[in-house]
Amino acid sequence: MKKLTRQIRVGSVPVGGDAPCAVQSMCSTDTRDVTATLAQIAGLAAGGCEIIRCAVPDMDAAVALGRIKHESPIPVIADIHFDYKLALQVLDGGIDGLRLNPGNIGDKWKVAEVVKAAAERQVPIRIGVNAGSLEKELLERFGHPTAEAMVESALGHVRILEELGYQEIKISLKASDVMKTVSAYRLLSERVDYPLHIGITEAGTIFSGTVKSSVGLGILLADGIGDTMRVSLTGDPLDEVRVGYEILKSLGLRQRGVNFVSCPTCGRCQINLIKVAEEVERRLQGVDKRITVAVMGCAVNGPGEAREADVGIAGGKGEGLLFRNGEIVRKVPEDKLADALLEEIDKL
Repeated sequence: MKKLTRQIRVGSVPVGGDAPCAVQSMCSTDTRDVTATLAQIAGLAAGGCEIIRCAVPDMDAAVALGRIKHESPIPVIADIHFDYKLALQVLDGGIDGLRLNPGNIGDKWKVAEVVKAAAERQVPIRIGVNAGSLEKELLERFGHPTAEAMVESALGHVRILEELGYQEIKISLKASDVMKTVSAYRLLSERVDYPLHIGITEAGTIFSGTVKSSVGLGILLADGIGDTMRVSLTGDPLDEVRVGYEILKSLGLRQRGVNFVSCPTCGRCQINLIKVAEEVERRLQGVDKRITVAVMGCAVNGPGEAREADVGIAGGKGEGLLFRNGEIVRKVPEDKLADALLEEIDKL
């Protein structure tokens, strides 16, 4: 069961409480390039991304982000480091959320200025702790970036905001080590009721990053931990969104798009199942129907899985049986299986 945390809002998206875990990503474009950034956000939003974060390395980017926010179809979070003036600029531009660590903004009066501006606009702040950039004092005390050190860092930043009377807070604790990240979130979840943004940082390329993120985020979500999530992958941000939904879908927490089932193939398979499955999955990427589609290779498990799906095929020798709603529709030659399956899906 999902842990009930304090609910905040990032623009139109509720985060925490009984709201479902929101899927977000981060633009890979130069924020100063408004046209390119808006184009990427539009593609991500079409793919299901619910919140987007943009880097703000300088004042030009901060100014550009105001334009981006007002044309973005989804809420925009500004990623701020070190310079409080950048935070003030994006807040003035109408940003939906800030990602910053008050401890690295500098003097307390600078933090107070940012908090005052955020409070006036009801803009939440995400404290983002990364194992690779912990405070020197914590590294000296704990020896290296442990889960306990990450939690202490987060709580230190939280105290700064709480002392200023600010509680519109979201927290993340990220490391590239899966179990260190899991341990850190478990420890923090016991100590605060703020919503948590979960992720495995620098997870890797689409293959290794998907595996690490699926394991780490799957454990946390199964524990009831996680109010927003980002799957960090080296590649197209749209893949982050797709993987995020697949993780949530596999745990029964969210349903977006088609639930696709296919068998691993074996010596019993007498059709080119891999080719058929890949073609069907590719053509289903833009389909947002709450249905289950099965592509199975032989007569052992195939008919059962295909019968349980909304639409499915069970392979034979150079052909396959086409099922819809548990009933055999017809027998189809191998080279027509993908087309026949898509036709039946269109009829649903």
